[in-house]
Amino acid sequence: MSRIAFVAAQTEIAIAARLRLTALYGDTTPEEADIIVALGGDGLMLEVLHTVLGTPKPVYGMNCGSVGFMMNEFSEANLPERVAAAQASTLFPLRMHAVTASGVVEEALAVNDVFLFRQLRQAAKIRITVDHRERLSELICDGVLISTPAGSTAYNLSAHGPIIPLTANLLPLTPISAFRPRRWRGALLPSTVEVLFEILEPDKRPVAAVADFTEVRNVVSVAVSEDQSLSATVLFDPDRALSERIITEQFTV
Repeated sequence: MSRIAFVAAQTEIAIAARLRLTALYGDTTPEEADIIVALGGDGLMLEVLHTVLGTPKPVYGMNCGSVGFMMNEFSEANLPERVAAAQASTLFPLRMHAVTASGVVEEALAVNDVFLFRQLRQAAKIRITVDHRERLSELICDGVLISTPAGSTAYNLSAHGPIIPLTANLLPLTPISAFRPRRWRGALLPSTVEVLFEILEPDKRPVAAVADFTEVRNVVSVAVSEDQSLSATVLFDPDRALSERIITEQFTV
């Protein structure tokens, strides 16, 4: 039997579930474990994925939260058998390279998305360059985001961006409340590109950038690309495969 580390969200339901599961199956530290079982919702799963990036440890989630899009159904029974039969999905993060108005450089990884948003009442003005070629000289907007396929059902979908299958090798680039050009709805980009966002009038229209949990204020430029040197593995029950769920989500009305 593989060594399991149980990680729980700080909620009564998740903590109680962890106590019951450790009594049944034992427990070890995440550092010594072969598999990490995450008990909570999608927020906890995102936190755990960040801790395993670049390691061979797979993560098997069980929903003790609300939506639980990245989680399997909770059950105390037959956990080793469920883990052994689970299907693996490999996720690659985005790497954000942000430069602030004071010249500070910040880097961060995003399993879901990187997004920029205006800090004050005025709309942001952003120039978008893809692989050193200017594609949009001025986007006037509340913000803009680029997401991974796994993250395309999160903020990207709420901003009316497209859902992307895991195997598509595409990154959706989606405006947030675009004012000009009003009819621009975003783009689908190859996963190999580097996208550069340059802030126009940063003193008058300051912008912040966020990569999952990391927020950088007063940025003047943000470069984003997929980091294929790092990955995380998520395990799903055969009837809860992430690729199937992403397809199903596109037919949800």
